[in-house]
This record gives sequence, C-alpha cells and structure tokens, in this order.
Amino acid sequence: MDFDLFWSSLGPLLLGAVKGTIPLALASFALGLLIALLVAVMRISTSKLANGVGRVYVSLIRGTPLLVQLFVIFYGLPAVGVKIDPWPSAIIAFSLNVGGYAAEVIRAAILSVPQGQWEAGHMIGMSRNQTLLRIILPQAARVSVPPLSNTFISLVKDTSLASLILVTEMFRVAQQVAAFSQEFMLLYLEAAMIYWVICLALSTAQTRVEKRLDRYVAH
Repeated sequence: MDFDLFWSSLGPLLLGAVKGTIPLALASFALGLLIALLVAVMRISTSKLANGVGRVYVSLIRGTPLLVQLFVIFYGLPAVGVKIDPWPSAIIAFSLNVGGYAAEVIRAAILSVPQGQWEAGHMIGMSRNQTLLRIILPQAARVSVPPLSNTFISLVKDTSLASLILVTEMFRVAQQVAAFSQEFMLLYLEAAMIYWVICLALSTAQTRVEKRLDRYVAH
C-alpha cells in the first residue's frame, strides 16, 4: 500500500466530504422531509384525489432505481428543453427519492397514534388540521425518528451516485485522484472508510436521540 498517497489524498477526500457529500445529503434530506410530510398528509387524506396522487408518487419513487431517477433529471430533461445544473439535479433527485420513502414512514407513524387523540382534539374544538399539527405530528415524530435516521444514513451513502452527473463530492474526488495515480483500490477503499466513519458517527447520534426520546414515551 502506498501510504504516502493515502495520507496525501486523505485531505482532499475529507474536504470533498465536508464541501460536497454532507451538504448535499443535508439539503436533500431537509427538502425530502418536506415532500414526505406533504405526501404523507395526502395519503391519509379523505380526498380520493389527494390520496391517489400520493399513492402514485410513492409507487413511482419506490418502484424505480435512484440512479435512473438521477439520470432522468440530469440527462433526460434536456431532451425536452429543461436543463438543470449538476448540483440542483442531484438535490432534486435525492429529495424526491427521500420523499417517497420517508412519506410512508411518516404515514405509518401518524397512523400509530391512537384514534382517541384525534377525538380529543375534536372535543376541544380543534379542526382536523389543527389536531394533526398540534397533537398528532408531535407524537408521530417520536416514532419516526429511528426509520428516518436510517433513511438519512442511506442517503449519505447514495450521494456517491452524484459523481455520475459530475457533482464534485467525496467519491468524485476519489475517482479523480485514482485516475491520476492509477491506485484505484487504495483510493476507493479510502473513500469507503470515510463513508463508514461518517455513517458510524450518525448511527451513534441516532442511538443517543432515540434514548432521549424514549424517556417521553409511555411503556
């Protein structure tokens, strides 16, 4: 193993993670959660139209590969006159993907709240939307933290696909250094190690958050 190359490339890869991978994951996850919340509300709506649209969206996202979604947005849309730069394309694709999966997580969390909570909100004069925002969602948030955390960890790893549409994140930096040095195994293992460390840190943070929230859940 070329240890000199390992240490000299560690800085650029970490910089790629800090400036590319992590911001891309955070931005996509935040936007994806907003989409997921909207879709989840549509899925539990009494409106057949809203429910149907939400169901189709989730089906499309979960039934097609993320890589295909990414290519459709970056390489496919220009064919119909819509050209989007690499970074926005990646954020759009990842956000839509997160939205499709997280929507079902949030929907399940909402449905796990006892029906009596809805009735309690109605009895004190709240509308359905007020009950959802003030009573149901805060309780559902506790239930949804573990699966949503897993979704975010998966997203961090999935950001490596952005290198295929020319987004300069950590894995693309590894590809560039590997192409120059011809040490592909070394650089790809180094990138894998950094992904592992990031995900390990996120998993540790997830465990601590779950323990804190568990104190507020009745057993």
